[in-house]
Amino acid sequence: MADYATVTTGDQAERRFERILGNSAALESVLDQVEQVAPTDSTVLIEGETGTGKELIAHAIHNASQRFGRPLIKLNCAAIPLDLLESELFGHEKGAFTGAIAQKIGRFEMADKGTLFLDEVGDIPPALQPKLLRVLQEQEFERLGSGRTHKVDVRLVAATNRDLMKMVAHGQFRSDLYYRLNVFPILLPALREGREDIPALVTHFVKLFSRRMGRHVDSIPPETMAAFQWHSWPGNIRELQNLVERAVILSRDGVLPNPLHKKQTELMTPSLHRTATLQSFMTLEDSDRTLILETLEQAGWIVGGTRGAAAKLGLKRTTLLAKMRRMGISRPISKEGTSLPGLAQQDSQI
Repeated sequence: MADYATVTTGDQAERRFERILGNSAALESVLDQVEQVAPTDSTVLIEGETGTGKELIAHAIHNASQRFGRPLIKLNCAAIPLDLLESELFGHEKGAFTGAIAQKIGRFEMADKGTLFLDEVGDIPPALQPKLLRVLQEQEFERLGSGRTHKVDVRLVAATNRDLMKMVAHGQFRSDLYYRLNVFPILLPALREGREDIPALVTHFVKLFSRRMGRHVDSIPPETMAAFQWHSWPGNIRELQNLVERAVILSRDGVLPNPLHKKQTELMTPSLHRTATLQSFMTLEDSDRTLILETLEQAGWIVGGTRGAAAKLGLKRTTLLAKMRRMGISRPISKEGTSLPGLAQQDSQI
């Protein structure tokens, strides 16, 4: 994936979605929404199942905004004890409570002029929700133990895997806070809704863990890739990442094994089994080449720019060009001996 800024040239454009991998229609829709909302200061609510990459999208929004270069401060609301969460958000003065031996700056103050990412915002207790609502509306707060009001300029990106509307209906979440958070909702698709992205993700994680572990893995059997593509993935990308790590640990002779249980693999359709048995082993180089060619074709052979192949692959433009040279990938030529449509635009964006 790549990161986004409001300009579309130079290194800043190449940073936009640098850690986001995939070309599925579902993911493209999400990235389109990121492009639309990022240049504004509007609050964004990222919703989706656990493991779908909500923090990556928050990074992309920040990197695409006018606040890029300013702080991006993160807080997982579910990971902080309830009695400490208010202090984490707003800070406290020395002696504000037992154990407050020094002044503490809160996350809102740290994020001044930048972006604050609140993950698992649905876990904020009801007693603290009015204070969060106030700082969102008024951009001001007081540290615990202090009567002094602090003004801040913070853009909020929140995320949750919970159904906040249902929580509002059950009295567990304030309706006014929900509507204040839900200015621009982005729903992240589950991995099973973008299965065409799985080969690129598997290849990426195989390379990542092979490098970390000092292992040599250069072949992904088609039946292993098919098993990955047709697993239900209740844990989404995080589960995929963990299973690829397991597979790399179990690999022998440079071949990636299927880390899924046999019964799970047997749930794949017979047609996929037939396809897998007819194919030869796919090397990582073959997988890379196939992915690059498919992405170049989808991008009209435009390499640079926000909709070029480099951005879609999460690579720098120069890195993709180097890969193309090494793999012998060149622009197709029409029968008339001229570049195919769309290639003239490429030169201005490379």
